[in-house]
Amino acid sequence: MPRITAETAAGMVAFEAEEGRKLVLALEDNGVDILHRCGGNARCTTCRVEILAGDPGDIGEPEKAILATKTDLNDHTRLSCQVRILDDLHVKVVRQASVEGIDAGGRPID
Repeated sequence: MPRITAETAAGMVAFEAEEGRKLVLALEDNGVDILHRCGGNARCTTCRVEILAGDPGDIGEPEKAILATKTDLNDHTRLSCQVRILDDLHVKVVRQASVEGIDAGGRPID
C-alpha cells in the first residue's frame, strides 16, 4: 500500500492508504484536518496540497482549469479531491479548517 506523509499545521502525519483512493478522503480518514468546501468537485481549490515528493498522477481538465484561475499557486499544487493515490506521496496541506476557523465542508464523494 502507498505511504502518505502529510505536513500540517499540527506537525507531520504518516499513514498507508489504499491505492486508487482519493487523496482528500485518505487524509481526512487518517485524522488530517483539510478543507474541502465544494465536496470534491474541483471547483473551490480549498483542498489544495503541495506535492513535495511522489507521483500524484496526471492532472485532468477540470482541475487544470480551476487551478489556472489562481495566482498564488506553484507548479506542484494539486487538488487533493482530484488526486487518486497511485504511489507514495509527501504532501503539504495548504488549508486547514482548524487554522482558518471554519467548517471543513461536506465530505467529498469517493
